[in-house]
Amino acid sequence: MKFFDDEAGYEFLFRQVKLEDDLERLHYWHHQDHVIPFWNQNFPLLKYREHLHMLLQDRHQTLYIGHVNGEPMSYWESYWAKDNIVANYYDVEDKDQGIHLLFGPKKFLGKGLALPLLRGMTAFLFQHEGTRKIVAEPDIRNEKMIHIFQKCGFEPEKEIDLPDKRALLMFCERRTFFRRWKHVQFIHQQHV
Repeated sequence: MKFFDDEAGYEFLFRQVKLEDDLERLHYWHHQDHVIPFWNQNFPLLKYREHLHMLLQDRHQTLYIGHVNGEPMSYWESYWAKDNIVANYYDVEDKDQGIHLLFGPKKFLGKGLALPLLRGMTAFLFQHEGTRKIVAEPDIRNEKMIHIFQKCGFEPEKEIDLPDKRALLMFCERRTFFRRWKHVQFIHQQHV
């Protein structure tokens, strides 16, 4: 999916992860100091390869690489909430989707890209007609990302204890999102 965000002035692209094309990139990103505390996937390459292969085989989620002006810079996981552990923490609906993300290269941090990228991915997930809610569960320590989720339209629900973190469960309702982003036409999408 490709789109141009008029507000941010960048072209964004989300494409699905491919094991051979993205293994070394994602392995490197998961070894960055700003990523390790929140993802804990800084495995040796062979173990990371097995991990990524397993993720790619899971039909309940889709993995994406986010590009800015043609440069790969972020990793995204979208998942069906009913098939995820998060379903144990709220009244999940059949078509709820969830989202995880990270920025890989440090040079993209602090550039104001998180909100337009999250906004684009959220709009993309809402293209599924049955999806009325997008779920996020950022690490409670990740205050910057929690702030970005809130700016996008995600509302805090409650703190939850997941196997790998204490998280803030957040929901973005379809109505809230499109009310906040009335000019969502700025997203010109093409599937790639």
